[in-house]
Amino acid sequence: MRRSVFDEVINRSGTGALMLARERYGVPADALPLWVADMAFRTPPTVTEALAERVRHGIFGYSLPTPAYYDALAGWFERRHAWELDPRTAVLTRGVVHGLYLTLEALTAPGAGVIIQPPVYPPFFEVVRDTGRRVLANPLVEDAGRYVIDFDHFEALARDASAFILCSPHNPVGRVWTRSELSRLAEICLRHDVWIISDEVHQDFVYPGGRHVVTATLDPAVAARTVTCTAPSKTFNLAGLQLANLLVSDPAARARLTATYGAQGLSQQPVVGLLACQAAYGGGADAWVDELVAYLAGNLALIEAGVADLPGLRFTRPEGTYLAWLDLRGLDLEPAPLRRLVLEGARLWLSDGPTFGAEGAGFQRLNAAVPRSVIESALERLAAAVP
Repeated sequence: MRRSVFDEVINRSGTGALMLARERYGVPADALPLWVADMAFRTPPTVTEALAERVRHGIFGYSLPTPAYYDALAGWFERRHAWELDPRTAVLTRGVVHGLYLTLEALTAPGAGVIIQPPVYPPFFEVVRDTGRRVLANPLVEDAGRYVIDFDHFEALARDASAFILCSPHNPVGRVWTRSELSRLAEICLRHDVWIISDEVHQDFVYPGGRHVVTATLDPAVAARTVTCTAPSKTFNLAGLQLANLLVSDPAARARLTATYGAQGLSQQPVVGLLACQAAYGGGADAWVDELVAYLAGNLALIEAGVADLPGLRFTRPEGTYLAWLDLRGLDLEPAPLRRLVLEGARLWLSDGPTFGAEGAGFQRLNAAVPRSVIESALERLAAAVP
């Protein structure tokens, strides 16, 4: 069998990688780090070559996106997501989470209600609370391992909300929302004058049988009430380059976002982030992404097969993302003993379920974007630790 470029185990010691910050988090030195959603793969050659060329150029002054940047942005979304967007609607920020803070500050008032759908990416809670807004939780409903939306409860919350932070595809449960589900959510938000802040950073990780629908493509009225948060960070492993694109079709909202960004003392974006995004989206990495998604599908299938043999564990393969939401509730352990079993018994550093909300109790999130040999090692460790 041909060895994949993604099979290479790359030594990241000494690079300042957050994934390896064991001392900072009090994690045992031999714990296998599969917690933060940070791929263990090199970015594609088209990106590294573009960055190397700029390094040889040797000037890194104040920079703005070029016309080629906007062409690449539009081309990616048209090719990959059937979205014919005007790339000049983009507000560039230092990352998707930064964009969430920016959007809540710009489009909602202090004390406003903001709907989120736990179990969900922990910064969603933080960004609402840090900006002085109120969390309105619309918990997802688990149905035989697959999560669905409680629309009646969502509408009840929408009456008291100014914004809704949508996670699409959903981190950590792996749902790829259907057009029907998104349309129903959007209809409720429009009826109650709720902004849709759609975090679509995992949009390129969708597996056979599913298709990512960009929320803003549902209808022009929906687009006018939506801020679409995207970045090349997950798809191309560029999170450290600090660049995201918030796509905002409404001119007034875009002006408010831009003004709020400027009020933070920021104007230009990091030149390396601009160059990397342009190179990633520019057309030379499509085959690399296709191979990556196929490789990740294999990793998730391997996890599914391995967990099936372990008593007390369940795993439903995600429709999207590269994150495995492991259900350990069958072990009947309280949160602290469960955490010890995983971290000290199995020597696996995973993301603890309760950090995604109370609904995550009994779960652990595993980052599957690593070489297959690492997945095999993780399954062996888990099998040895499960009673």
